[in-house]
Amino acid sequence: MKQKIFYILPVVLLLVGLGAMKFLSGFKTPPPRTEPVQPVKIVETRTVMLTDVPATVTAFGRLRSSQPVILYSEVEGTLQRGDLPFRPGQAFKRGDLLLKIDTRQIRLDINTAKSELLTALASVLPEIKVDFPEEFPVWQNYFNSCRFDQPVPELPEAANQKIKLYISRFNVYKIYFTIRDLEILYEKHFFTAPFDGSITAADLRVGSNARRGTRLGEIINLENLEAEMPIPAEDLQWIDRNKPVTLTSSEIAGTWTGRIKRIGKTIDTRTQTAQVYIAVDQPEDTHLFEGVFLKAAIPGRIIPGACIVPRKALYSQGLVYVIEDGLLTNREVQIARGEPEYIIVNGGLSDGDLLVVEMLQGVAAGMPARSQQPLPEDQG
Repeated sequence: MKQKIFYILPVVLLLVGLGAMKFLSGFKTPPPRTEPVQPVKIVETRTVMLTDVPATVTAFGRLRSSQPVILYSEVEGTLQRGDLPFRPGQAFKRGDLLLKIDTRQIRLDINTAKSELLTALASVLPEIKVDFPEEFPVWQNYFNSCRFDQPVPELPEAANQKIKLYISRFNVYKIYFTIRDLEILYEKHFFTAPFDGSITAADLRVGSNARRGTRLGEIINLENLEAEMPIPAEDLQWIDRNKPVTLTSSEIAGTWTGRIKRIGKTIDTRTQTAQVYIAVDQPEDTHLFEGVFLKAAIPGRIIPGACIVPRKALYSQGLVYVIEDGLLTNREVQIARGEPEYIIVNGGLSDGDLLVVEMLQGVAAGMPARSQQPLPEDQG
């Protein structure tokens, strides 16, 4: 009997304990259940302000002289020094004598022809004096004005056919035009700078013998420089030719202005670009060099009712995020033009919208969000 009580008593005590616990638990109030709180995403935003936005076409190209000139000799003779050394890189001013060719022989030829002209005039003057005494002073003055150290003066106009016949019979016209031809040939012995520029090539040196057709060198005009810019064909429609172009260079410090001089009418089939030529305005204290690489910001057409959106704020399928009633919302926008660093949007946004201007990851529409406006210098 005692052995049975020994086994049954622990079971009874366990059952009594469980019953007591269940009874007491009925008096305990369960804690309230709390729903998980979704965190608020703090994002950088910008208030949309629709306005007239000018498009900009960005292009790159090298600066070239608009007037390279190759010097060829049209006469024969020995090259002589001009006003400055004829060397590559030598700068010169308009009117400087770059080179000259020995003129001794051509001067003798001109003076010989002038002597023949004076002889012919001396032969015809007595006949003019007898037959046309009123015209004699004109031709006598012309005879006296002919000098060997000056260009031949222009022949007087013959007063009548008989005087012209006299002059022709003594070969005055023929000799006169021979002298003029020799004087033109004499001028070709001198190479005078037609503009401010620089020597880029010197094929012959002073003392060399030049022949007809010999290349002497090459010069470039530094008064008129132009940048040659290849621009995609699709961007040509955006260019405003009447506005100044801003030019900068990573090689030379400074900013320059220019104007569109001409636009090529041929599209390169490989690159689908057309050449745009921009004339550069140079102050006298500006030192630009041919061949320098330039970046051009070409003003384009005005896009009304648009705003600028950073590229990082645009997602696939032309979507952006805006904050509406404290929640992130997708908004499909209409893109008017894409620039290298931003896009111009002219549809899908309204004045006052809070546009998210940072790249978001791991977010979805409907998430709580709060605006953090960028600093004023960060807005653009």
